[in-house]
Amino acid sequence: MTVPGRSGSVDVSVLVPAKDEAENLPEFLKLCAEALGPAPFTFEVVVVDDGSRDRTALVLEAERVRNPFLTVVTHNRQRGIADALRSAGEAARGDVFVFYPADLQYLPEDIPALVAPILAGRADIVTGTKQGKYEKAFVSSVYNALCRWLFGVRVTDLNSVKAYRREVMANVPLRPDWHRYMVVVAAAEGARLTSLPVPLYPRKAGVSKFNWKRIPVGVLDLLSVWFQLRFARKPLLFFGGMGAGLFLVGFLAGVVALVLRFGYGIGFRPLLNLVETMVISGIVLFGFGFVGEMIAGLREDIQALRRDVHREDRPMQGRD
Repeated sequence: MTVPGRSGSVDVSVLVPAKDEAENLPEFLKLCAEALGPAPFTFEVVVVDDGSRDRTALVLEAERVRNPFLTVVTHNRQRGIADALRSAGEAARGDVFVFYPADLQYLPEDIPALVAPILAGRADIVTGTKQGKYEKAFVSSVYNALCRWLFGVRVTDLNSVKAYRREVMANVPLRPDWHRYMVVVAAAEGARLTSLPVPLYPRKAGVSKFNWKRIPVGVLDLLSVWFQLRFARKPLLFFGGMGAGLFLVGFLAGVVALVLRFGYGIGFRPLLNLVETMVISGIVLFGFGFVGEMIAGLREDIQALRRDVHREDRPMQGRD
């Protein structure tokens, strides 16, 4: 990853992952200048060239000369939106981040409305609710319904543009595609949520990066996030519960085996195998739970250190 040096601080940083968006970027940056220039806050646009194979790098080099608000981060290979947002966040100088794609399906004119509740101190995250027809409407509706059911997050659209405080990024794990779960992870940490309608427009150039292969991956990620949010801090609750259940089954099967053997003179070998399997599995799962508790403790310590470093780092950035 390469990024040019910048200094100073701004209010809002627009984070823009871009993969083969050479045709859309000039118009996107022009609209950013027109929409955010008169806004009552300072801003920058951080574009991440995520391993593009078209003219994106050349276009960004030219646009950086014309637009002093532009910062360019380059990935030598495609790393995905989650990594692109992380890289952009590390290069950004704002206290408020805005995730915005470069494909012009969302226009920059809606950014001031997205950041207004955060700048006013009324919210920590503002999600955009897509208004208009789009190809992934059914998949998106199923995903949003599952998220509302599993996580209890009462936001209509979790997979759209969003604005959020800088601190929110620190709580999102560095996992591929987990940017989709930024809102639910932040909500679990106590972040205040709100949403606003945002118009969605047809793509003018380039091709969508979405394909059907992401659907099963998304379902597995959804289950992984649910598991981590529910049991990451108390893994013994999950592994210990399962272990106790298996141990109990093994104990009861052992009692039945003893009654059959000494009460009725019946020896049933498969029942003995069941006892061994259940008891050993229960002990192993209990062991996993204890190890998980130790890992969870270390994770909490690391997160506390990260928050301390972040608090120390922000005043230093303000003095740049």
